[in-house]
Amino acid sequence: MRTIAGLATILAVAVAAQTAEVAMETVEYKGWKNNLKLSNQQMKLIVTLDIGPRVIFLGPVGGENVFKNYDPQMGKCGEKDWQIRGGHRLWLAPEGMPFSYFPDNTPVVTKKLGPNSVRFVPAPETPNGIQKEMDITLDAKVNHVTVVHRLKNIGKKKVRVAPWALTVMAPGGMEIIPLPAKKTHDEELQPNQFMTIWAYTDFADPRWHWGTRYFTLSQDPQKGPTKIGLAHQEKWIGYLRNGLFFVKTIEYKRGATYPDNGCNMETFTNQDMLEVESLGPVGDLAAGRSVEHVEQWYLFTGVPRVAAGDEAAINKHIRPLVERIK
Repeated sequence: MRTIAGLATILAVAVAAQTAEVAMETVEYKGWKNNLKLSNQQMKLIVTLDIGPRVIFLGPVGGENVFKNYDPQMGKCGEKDWQIRGGHRLWLAPEGMPFSYFPDNTPVVTKKLGPNSVRFVPAPETPNGIQKEMDITLDAKVNHVTVVHRLKNIGKKKVRVAPWALTVMAPGGMEIIPLPAKKTHDEELQPNQFMTIWAYTDFADPRWHWGTRYFTLSQDPQKGPTKIGLAHQEKWIGYLRNGLFFVKTIEYKRGATYPDNGCNMETFTNQDMLEVESLGPVGDLAAGRSVEHVEQWYLFTGVPRVAAGDEAAINKHIRPLVERIK
């Protein structure tokens, strides 16, 4: 027979379960014993603690991961060299070796900032004089995540750096990149779009569709690298795969200097995955100072498939979703 105190405890747990906004628990994931799962009633994300930090899983509750995982690298730690692994990570720009490729293969410290917010702190990058931090907040009721990327100069000298947030998407999907509204020659004589092109990018590559209102980039398991960067002022980038539409917002600060000839957004794909990348302004970070770079993530379910370059379908099925978050 349960005691009154026992019944009260059970009732308290039940009430807490009903009123809990975001659940947090340490879980095992693909061989790693320590990972923090944050979930609400609609979505969950998992962040590695044995290495990283990496947001290694993001998806609807009971659904599939929208992020790529490199299975041979799952569950491992302590490697001498940097491992791609997959998921979402924070890097240093401009890209350089070994500057950007500091191994994140050791444990992560966490600090709870609130009922639905956690700070993740990896080991300091002593050779670079940088301490990275990532603050992750899961909305209590909707499929919305805020990710604050922070770089602190822990050295004695200034560091030329920009925060660089890279999200490795699962294969088989299509990226949607919105473009500014067109204007006539009489309306605008000056350029309003700026692109950086890498040596291995081919405009004849069929994965690309260069449209009127959108670029689309399809991931193809049979093809190798391609990449572009943009001075992107349309605020969002999306990735559609198997009915799941992942969106991240990207800030553009007019007058700021960005890496790679002015890119606040870059995208890369190869035979394994597709990366959706955002960058903060580049500058000299003085000793003891820090810089932050913020992304907002959204995840929509049950989204119809859209053919590459079908702008009418994008306007019908995708644009209304994005308008809801602006």
